[in-house]
Amino acid sequence: MTTQVIVLNGGSSSGKSGIARCLQALLPDPWLAIGVDTLIDTMPASMQSTEAGIEFAPDGRVSVGPAFGALQAAWREGVAAMVRAGAPVIVDDVFLGGTASQQQWRETLAGLDVLWVGVRCESAVAAGREIARGDRVQGMAASQAELAHQGVVYDLVVDTTHTEALVCARAIAARLG
Repeated sequence: MTTQVIVLNGGSSSGKSGIARCLQALLPDPWLAIGVDTLIDTMPASMQSTEAGIEFAPDGRVSVGPAFGALQAAWREGVAAMVRAGAPVIVDDVFLGGTASQQQWRETLAGLDVLWVGVRCESAVAAGREIARGDRVQGMAASQAELAHQGVVYDLVVDTTHTEALVCARAIAARLG
């Protein structure tokens, strides 16, 4: 079976989105790139100001409530439906729940050929990128650098600390065969 989904998991500012763009340029067939940031951007502003939604603490910690969780589950199902309809997808996500987050994706993507990729980056480097981006709560990169990987099982791990996104994307593409 040919890989239908590439799941990139890593903390904020680890380089997932850059790798996804590079993969889109490298891979011979068109792939959709879908990220959790897009999901958050599509939600009403009220979801970012209530315990039921998603909250970004001043120190960068992220908390998700039941309303966010329900919408995120629907989003995952939508991603799986696109893949089942024939669109290969690169998922850019942050597994805030570690193993539990991966399990939710595993259940949703059951029956599909998935390549699980861990995107690591040293906390200090990710924090520097976070500051340069200017669109994140400072501290998010540091708080997620290890949290996103706790208990997660990967087919491949790349590290963007000292490696460019394109080099990481080439390693992922080579794994696809």
